[in-house]
Amino acid sequence: MIDPVQVEVIGSALSSIAEEMGETLVKASYATNIKERRDCTTALFDAEGRTLAQAEHIPIHLGSLMGIVGAVRERYADTDIRDGDTFIGNDPHTGGGTHLPDIVLVTPIFVDGAIVAWATNLAHHADFADRGHDPVRVRAGDVVIARGPRPYTVADHPATPPQVVIHPGRRCSTPGGATVREEMDLGVRSWGNDPDGSTVMVVGTYESRCAITDRLLAALPDLIVMSAASLGSPLVPLLGEEMVRDAPGQDVVLDLLLIAVLRAWFARPGGAAPGWYRAHGDPVVGPSLRLLHDDPARPWTVAGLAAATGASRAALARRFAALVGEPPIGYLTGLRLARAADLLRETDATLEAIARRVGYGDAFALSAAFKREHGVSPREYRLRTAEAG
Repeated sequence: MIDPVQVEVIGSALSSIAEEMGETLVKASYATNIKERRDCTTALFDAEGRTLAQAEHIPIHLGSLMGIVGAVRERYADTDIRDGDTFIGNDPHTGGGTHLPDIVLVTPIFVDGAIVAWATNLAHHADFADRGHDPVRVRAGDVVIARGPRPYTVADHPATPPQVVIHPGRRCSTPGGATVREEMDLGVRSWGNDPDGSTVMVVGTYESRCAITDRLLAALPDLIVMSAASLGSPLVPLLGEEMVRDAPGQDVVLDLLLIAVLRAWFARPGGAAPGWYRAHGDPVVGPSLRLLHDDPARPWTVAGLAAATGASRAALARRFAALVGEPPIGYLTGLRLARAADLLRETDATLEAIARRVGYGDAFALSAAFKREHGVSPREYRLRTAEAG
């Protein structure tokens, strides 16, 4: 007799694995096509190539994944496949995507020397290319936000070559490397080649030294351009007035302008607001996010979050993954590790103390999870951030 509870538990576990695969793929990506549009799919198949679970990305990709698993099984005998092998393809005729830019990876999963399942993922190969932008014309009153660390060029015409390079740390040089900071320094908060030039730009820099903030900013596009008409904010001329004098509290204007631009950008017609932004306004997911952020050290479970928000466990898990892009516990893990990174950088607390503050049972458990996420041990991370200043 089939136990329905056991079937549900196994099904949920397989779905969670597929969702975690998808989230890892998105987090590791640089292309906006994958990072923002989520033009990718992950799925699990049994040893015979039958579907076990698929992440909530693009359902139509399932046919391509089924096709390439079948092609691999047809071309290679199980005895010819070894643990650690991965097959890659892009041929639409054998299930390698719907067109050539789709890249599909298939990896066998072994238990006791036998193939028991197949892990698959599909993504657009533009992920391997540089992210360029067509030239954007800006006018008086427009606001441009460029998310680092990618460089950008400001010129009077797209064909004009750069004359000055501003490096990290505000070091200025010619394209050939000669220092020009003193020649271009026109006074307090004034810099350029002509004090009476016809074009004046107000430039501000936001430094993010918080791992939690980095998680949020990673969802933003490389370049945001808001016209003065679309923004309709008095903060732009106010910032211009504040820049000609030196007074306390001026950084607040810059902070408010950033908030205003992001709100307008997310609210624009056809705008693709990041999942975390939309999720905070959701009646189910929003309260769950606030609970996780308020007390990440609490031993949260999906059932506990569901009870606290008045939703069913299945509804919360499904809604959370759809809006945020990862399961609740996966999001909590990322939040805990981000807070751990901030504590390692900002405090002298022991690893054991940090582990307790962010919800891990001991330093060993935190260290293992931290290294999986950041690629280095907590100790090495602390040393590197201290050396970087």
